[in-house]
Amino acid sequence: MAYRKLSEQVHKLSNAQRSDSFVKAFRDAVRDGQFEAAYMPERFTLPKQFSRRGSEGTYQRDAKEMLFDATPAFEKWFEQTNRELAAARKGGSIKPTLEAVEAGLVDFKAMAAETRKKMQASYTKGQALGKSRAKGAGTKGKRK
Repeated sequence: MAYRKLSEQVHKLSNAQRSDSFVKAFRDAVRDGQFEAAYMPERFTLPKQFSRRGSEGTYQRDAKEMLFDATPAFEKWFEQTNRELAAARKGGSIKPTLEAVEAGLVDFKAMAAETRKKMQASYTKGQALGKSRAKGAGTKGKRK
């Protein structure tokens, strides 16, 4: 039997910023009995960089160390979980920044089409508003 530490497995993730989600999924899998693991007395620092709203800088969190049996069932679970965590996030949208566009995380052509659509709607609304005001101003002025 090959035993591994959770901290070693976290460093094998393809996306280190999802390490907190991985640890949570790992604990859920242990609780559900998918594989065996035991708490160790020490703690380790997650590689994820957290940031607080409204302040600059980042910080890191610690997690309880666990020892687990690296069985083929675990390896299969890890491959699937790693793939899911590396995929695009489900919640929230990525902010359209230059870096996001250059990295291919945001589709520039879709952004441009959406911008064009918004500009056209705004222009059309302004034209309609101007026409309705022009019609209304003519009738009010002749009431004397």
